[in-house]
Amino acid sequence: MYLPPVFEQKSVPAMHELMRSHPFATVVTMGSTGLAASHIPLVLHAEGSEYGILRGHLARPNMQWGDLSASTDALAIFSGPQQYISPSWYATKQEDGRVVPTWNYAVVHAYGPLSVHQHAAWLLEHLTSLVTQHEAAFEHPWAVADAPADYIERQTHGIVGVEIPIRRLEGKWKLSQNRSERDRDGVRDGLEELNTAESRAMRTLMGDSR
Repeated sequence: MYLPPVFEQKSVPAMHELMRSHPFATVVTMGSTGLAASHIPLVLHAEGSEYGILRGHLARPNMQWGDLSASTDALAIFSGPQQYISPSWYATKQEDGRVVPTWNYAVVHAYGPLSVHQHAAWLLEHLTSLVTQHEAAFEHPWAVADAPADYIERQTHGIVGVEIPIRRLEGKWKLSQNRSERDRDGVRDGLEELNTAESRAMRTLMGDSR
């Protein structure tokens, strides 16, 4: 990832927070047939590695997992808030007109060796963790144990688990840090006026970066 120092996010807690709040990731690997990518939710476990461990699962017919070697490295990409930035929001547009559009965004790249798990106990523990995390917001959360045990057993036969101990983390928070404070204030105002879910999320992120 192209990472100018002005946009680099060095805070591991901040990167972990984005990974937890936007857990639907793109997992990229290189196999004998070339690059492969899957889009799956990943659960971040803080323990077990310097930067944490990612766990997820793939459908058993997905040949990405079957084309891996023992030394396969994976890249998991987590995409956070993103928003088109209009040059009309910049204060300097009225002064010299030397402005162009851009895109603000926050992303995390997590790198590490990928391993495959097919044991029923590992899969059940992972699925329970995944469901518990995403059902927590519901008034009446669903639990894996709510389904018949034989049904869950059959479902787990259709998946394989994947695990990535994170060896390297890269975070890029591109939030108009390369603009003047006047231009950044203009962007914040423009995002607030736009008032979409995406613009509000970006406005909040920019506010945190002052």
